[in-house]
Amino acid sequence: MKKYLLTVLTVLLPIITFAQDKGLDEKVNDAFMPIATWWEGFVLTRVPIGEYNIPFVVILLVVGATFFTVYFKFPSITKFKTAINTVRGRYVDIEKHGVDKLYNNDEALAIEDIPDTIRDESAHGEVSHFQALATAVSGTVGLGNIAGVAVAIGLGGPGATFWMIVCGLLGMSTKFVECTLGVKYRDVGPDGTVYGGPMYYLSKGLKEMGFGTFGKILGVLFAILCVGASFGGGNAFQSNQAAVQISTLLGLSGGSNGVIIGIVLAVLVGIVIIGGIKRIAKITEKIVPFMAGLYILASLIIIFANFSDIGFAFSLIIDGAFTPMAGLGGLVGVLIVGFQRAAFSNEAGAGSAAIAHSAVRTKYPASEGVVALLEPFIDTVVICTMTALVIIFFNINGTDAQSVFNYTAEHGSSVILNSNGQTINGVDLTSMAFDSVIPHFSYVLTIAIVLFAFSTMISWSYYGLQSWKYLFGKGKTADMVYKVLFLLFVVIGAAATLDAVIKFSDAMILALVFPNMIGLFFLFPKVRQEMKRYLTAISIKKEAIQDGAEDITKHM
Repeated sequence: MKKYLLTVLTVLLPIITFAQDKGLDEKVNDAFMPIATWWEGFVLTRVPIGEYNIPFVVILLVVGATFFTVYFKFPSITKFKTAINTVRGRYVDIEKHGVDKLYNNDEALAIEDIPDTIRDESAHGEVSHFQALATAVSGTVGLGNIAGVAVAIGLGGPGATFWMIVCGLLGMSTKFVECTLGVKYRDVGPDGTVYGGPMYYLSKGLKEMGFGTFGKILGVLFAILCVGASFGGGNAFQSNQAAVQISTLLGLSGGSNGVIIGIVLAVLVGIVIIGGIKRIAKITEKIVPFMAGLYILASLIIIFANFSDIGFAFSLIIDGAFTPMAGLGGLVGVLIVGFQRAAFSNEAGAGSAAIAHSAVRTKYPASEGVVALLEPFIDTVVICTMTALVIIFFNINGTDAQSVFNYTAEHGSSVILNSNGQTINGVDLTSMAFDSVIPHFSYVLTIAIVLFAFSTMISWSYYGLQSWKYLFGKGKTADMVYKVLFLLFVVIGAAATLDAVIKFSDAMILALVFPNMIGLFFLFPKVRQEMKRYLTAISIKKEAIQDGAEDITKHM
């Protein structure tokens, strides 16, 4: 460990001068901006539908999520209880040993198995269901929940919140599909190390269906995009926002502060990521409940402080979703804003979370699929909705619904005002909304943002590393090269304002949707088979216990 950290520090120190050179920073921005603009435009290619040009990637996400929701009979509702019980460890006995070994019944393992693809189905894996969920949630819960909701409301009005919730509920089905496949097609090394994610189920799953070359191309494409996203949107942007918040909180100024903060962050991140997924999981299972609990508690305080306005706030959300002042065109616009912001927030369809979930200890892939569907629920349905309510309470400020709609009709839905008539948006709007009820909560929010950024960085380091391994092999040297590069971007992101690079990298995260969703449309029948196996195993367990067999879960 000391040797690795020394190597990292040796590489980081020479870049201090580079990172502080504002002239060089501006040159990088000027040179890279045309590329970033082209890439963003390519990823967000728009399709004309009526009066609106809708990004094709949003259409792909919505159509795919809706199809999976209907095909799997609304798993966000019907499998929610199973998901909770799985996270709680109610079925850990059958997941570890197999229902056939526990209760002498091989029915669950025999269902629709394909002889040519049967392999060792013992409970490989490195982390628990809860740890895998915490790691994946830490990669999505972040600034999208704090600033992204404010942006959505600023662009689409309160009604955008409704469509964010709908997108979150639909996204639960997509997460269920991709994370089940992530476990089913993962690789397990001789030492028990797990390698999984879309690049594996794209290559192995499509090869199984006779599309080997096509699957390999999609797998490589996904891995390249994922490495780029991990350096930018999952790293540099996060460290940059954390450094800005820390500097603001401490009242710091000057070019060297970002470098110093970046090096501190890089050392802390390095200590975690060098330990691999087990250490990442141990950290995230502690940070995620704490930061999410802190944020939810503060939101609940504000919601209950405005208890009498809750009905009014939801009427604004629902009325704004279906009867915007601009008519049908406004309805389409609000819907697009809500779905696009939710897609950025929970990343359902991007496939990134499947990398973390694939490391779970289980022999039933669908057990982690049902756990994964909780992720968009936590991220979008719960946390984003609470943020929206806080912002709406702050903006209505005693006015009535008609006044809000009249102002929106006159000035446009992109205008958000506080009681002083100031136009505010983004993280500042969220911060002021909290401060209006809980004085000085902006300081606590700063801590939350830093924790969000830290947990997102360590989660994305794992996503990027798994993709790097897929491209360049699974040796220790390749691992260390990636980790050093990742920590390099932590410092650069904190010290610089590389807007073009961040713009480019954020588009890379959305670009993951294309290879991933193509694979999901081919492979979703495999998920149905795995779900049937898992539910049958649970049913056999329940019947065995009713017949007098012992449930070993209580002894574990």
